[in-house]
Amino acid sequence: MDVLDIARWQFGITTVYHFLMVPLTLGLGMTVAVLQTAWVRTGDERFLRMTKFWGKLYLINFIVGVATGLVQEFQFGMAWSEYSRFVGDVFGAPLALEGLLAFFAESTFLGIWIFGWGRLRKGLHLAALWCAVIGSWASAYFIIVANSWMQHPVGVELGADGRPVMTDIWAVLTNNTAIAAFTHTIFGALVVSGMFLLGLSWYHLWRRRHDGIDTVGADGRVVVGRADVPGRDEKDHGVWLWSLRIGAVVAILGFGGTVLTGDIQGKLMYEQQPMKMAAAEAACHTGSAFSVLSLGDPGSRDCSDVITLIEVPGVLGFLGTGEWGAEMPGISDLEPQYVDQYGETIPDDALYGDRAGSEVEYVPVMWVTYWGFRLMIGLGGIVAAAAVVALWLTRKGTVPRSPWIMRLALLGILAPFAANIAGWIFTEMGRQPFVVAPNPDATGVDGVFMFTAAAVSPGVTAGELLFSVIALASVYAVLLVVELFLLTTYVRGGVASAMPELSHPRDDDHPDDDAQRDDVLAFAY
Repeated sequence: MDVLDIARWQFGITTVYHFLMVPLTLGLGMTVAVLQTAWVRTGDERFLRMTKFWGKLYLINFIVGVATGLVQEFQFGMAWSEYSRFVGDVFGAPLALEGLLAFFAESTFLGIWIFGWGRLRKGLHLAALWCAVIGSWASAYFIIVANSWMQHPVGVELGADGRPVMTDIWAVLTNNTAIAAFTHTIFGALVVSGMFLLGLSWYHLWRRRHDGIDTVGADGRVVVGRADVPGRDEKDHGVWLWSLRIGAVVAILGFGGTVLTGDIQGKLMYEQQPMKMAAAEAACHTGSAFSVLSLGDPGSRDCSDVITLIEVPGVLGFLGTGEWGAEMPGISDLEPQYVDQYGETIPDDALYGDRAGSEVEYVPVMWVTYWGFRLMIGLGGIVAAAAVVALWLTRKGTVPRSPWIMRLALLGILAPFAANIAGWIFTEMGRQPFVVAPNPDATGVDGVFMFTAAAVSPGVTAGELLFSVIALASVYAVLLVVELFLLTTYVRGGVASAMPELSHPRDDDHPDDDAQRDDVLAFAY
């Protein structure tokens, strides 16, 4: 196998795995902060139970996310050193801000929150969680700033060595591509969090009915019961019903936000990377018709293999410019423009090594961009529709007894994760053959771009990269098993698994009794 292909597979595998944790951390952290705020303001024990249960799952996911995320930056130096040299002057600032400011703040305040239960005043303890959540969002923003510069390089000029030198950090930090991508990512994370709450809460409400704790009266409304088991009382029912309905509302609002921010992103892409968006629509020729369904050879980049079966006139122009029926450039017209600007072959330059002179494919693999774009949108729509149905089905205070609907609710948790992954794969694969996409209209400097073929470390061999791929994939597989085991264990345990005090109530007359003392580490781990 080619070194470039293995390096791309390695970064793709590790990034996709890491990104499974990112949206859940961003969305669930905000949700837990809102729930704890509700508890502090109202004193309602249901909100305390919700905070501790969902907070436990948030911490498990956060810890695994940190472990998998550390590898990302190491890969820049190991497998992509030429890329690191090219972007280093630009990436240094946002990545330093992410590590030294956002991540350290996030980790510090999260530690205060974990070990501050019962030791800090409620308001101060709540503030620590909000600071941790804001830190995680800031961390995400700085990472997206770096990624968005690759999509839309701004605030730089070419140095004497042919590499970009940052001249305006404010332009980099306020890149319109970064702002659109960040808001889109946050709304997508809220959809993930919403479905996470909805699916797991549905499971627990179903269990209460299955175990005979809750019944349904003649009017179809729930009759809440209690079991002689710690935590499975009347308040437990309120925990899951409130969590389910809050999750459904969050998922619906999050989907609405992704639609609005996605529309902004689409218009920016047609300005900045027209080939990516043309490939996403299988728009082979200039026009305004939107392809609902096109088929072709999965591995082909040739428009002659594309057959459009269903299309809607005028929609593509609206997506690209906001004007119904506007003519948008197609692949057949864009490809010659790229060839004229950047050549038919990789430049004969020492930077490209033995890849110099090889033919450049300016059209991305269309089945990846086309179906990635549709999976992202389609799965998001399905999630929003499912959330509306869930609100309707639970209007009388419980869920149906059908185990099949319960399994669908649990399966629905995966849909927004898949939508997020499909969106990122589309974004990164659609930029090829560039690792830093050219955009002379924005930068005013035509030379600010880099072919992916030049980005790989020159000293690594295919065998070394293949070994690292296998090693990292194996470690990540173990981490995945560990995370799923922990999540499954605590989900099945319900609120009592996150609140040992429900099984061993505190005895105020014997506060030092080990059997009665709250164990903060039990909550943390």
